[in-house]
Amino acid sequence: HRRTGKLIVATREADRPGLQAIQAQAQANGVEVHWLEADQTMALEPALRCVAALDSPNTGIVDVPELITALIGDIEQHGSRVLCRTRVASIDASDGTFQVRTEGGDQLRCRRLVNAAGLGAPALAANTGGLDARHVPRLWYGQGHYYNLRGRSPFTRLIYPLPGSASLGVHLGMDISGRCRFGPDMRWIDAPSYQFDDSQRRAFAESIRQWWPALREEDLTPDFVGVRPKLAGPGQPSADFVIQDQAVHGLPGLVNLFGIESPGLTSSLALGELVAAVLGN
Repeated sequence: HRRTGKLIVATREADRPGLQAIQAQAQANGVEVHWLEADQTMALEPALRCVAALDSPNTGIVDVPELITALIGDIEQHGSRVLCRTRVASIDASDGTFQVRTEGGDQLRCRRLVNAAGLGAPALAANTGGLDARHVPRLWYGQGHYYNLRGRSPFTRLIYPLPGSASLGVHLGMDISGRCRFGPDMRWIDAPSYQFDDSQRRAFAESIRQWWPALREEDLTPDFVGVRPKLAGPGQPSADFVIQDQAVHGLPGLVNLFGIESPGLTSSLALGELVAAVLGN
């Protein structure tokens, strides 16, 4: 983990109310943020252009593979196992237990089941016998492209634009080694696809130039594609995470997590604590 700090920027005067709303929400959540005017922002990040910004000094980054490895280690130390390449075919709920069948023909029975299957969570819920179909939400797919930055970044902090209705917007992130990447953009697709489409590079670069005018399009190199599990479709207001338990669907011991998109990774440990509390652990 490395604390980098983050700036959330408003690039137009019309964006000030949106930035003020984020500030109010942060303060309500007990998160330290500081309002900066344009000159104060440029004193921190000279290459940045905006009318105002929120400084989040305690924001940081993690090494994701190392985090996952550490979590797997914790699981195994507590006597459990992580089974990869083991697709669940169906789940049957009866007599207060869940019988899980895999596509390989294996079966197991448990009293507590957490469906945290990401893009596959609604499909898995739909294949859960005993769960009313009205509790399975529709899912839309939001594809996002990431580009690496060729050369050295002029920024020392994470830079985020004011979020839009469907996504957080194309922002500047970095990994533990200091490599910078931009993304994700937002493209609605009919089915999950991880094929990189470079045709929108110019529009991608233009979105970054709103707050970093000096960016050269040729300094963007394709990195990877991700797909978000969206609970709200095109033109709809962004939806929050759904953590669905017995109080909603009536099945003791079952927790469904739907629409866990960004910032799902940031929220993952807190989500785990919440699910454990729901299950009485």
